[in-house]
Amino acid sequence: MKKGKRYTEAAKLVDRTTFYDVEEAVSIIKKAASAKFDETIECHIRLGVDGRHADQQVRGAVVLPHGTGKTVRVLVFAKGTKLDEAQAAGADFVGGEELIPKIQNDGWLDFDVVVATPDMMGVVGRLGRVLGPKGLMPNPKAGTVTMDVAKAVADIKAGKIEYRLDKTNIIHVPIGKASFSEEQLADNFQTLIDAINKAKPSAAKGQYLRSVTITSTMGPGVKLNVTKLV
Repeated sequence: MKKGKRYTEAAKLVDRTTFYDVEEAVSIIKKAASAKFDETIECHIRLGVDGRHADQQVRGAVVLPHGTGKTVRVLVFAKGTKLDEAQAAGADFVGGEELIPKIQNDGWLDFDVVVATPDMMGVVGRLGRVLGPKGLMPNPKAGTVTMDVAKAVADIKAGKIEYRLDKTNIIHVPIGKASFSEEQLADNFQTLIDAINKAKPSAAKGQYLRSVTITSTMGPGVKLNVTKLV
């Protein structure tokens, strides 16, 4: 695939044979992010686990100290006073059973995160086929199935991200925007890595962090020195 002129110029900033320290990598990524929009800075982490085994799953959530730079729309499934709590905390949409046909039949998906109280999971479960493939199903490990909906909404709005393995045992998550300062991006990155290190399954053998790459939406990937991240 032919790469554009801007990408080719940006790629010259990266030595493919070098594994960079975090500060240097962040500096390069910011220089390489030259698109006309505010590019998202992403992190791709390959782990030495086999996610097909339940005892080697890595999944959780962490609040990035400087947020992601993205406005996140939150839908809360709850009832009674919990609906009011969610709304007061800044949820964009709240409701219960009446939302099922809207999502199932009308294809309404104008939200980025779904939070539900445990007593609503029977209702939300009926949306499994719609929400599941999009990674939107609420999950206790991610803190999105909870009675404390106000805290869940506040955390998500503050920059909480969910991380989970894909089928190839890689985690893909945003850590900010190109407009962030180098310090903010490095802070967010370190918070994420600390959380993933802490989530290491006891069944994981050998090297846990296999490779870590950061990149911008339109830019080249920069590999990090994993020995300094453990």
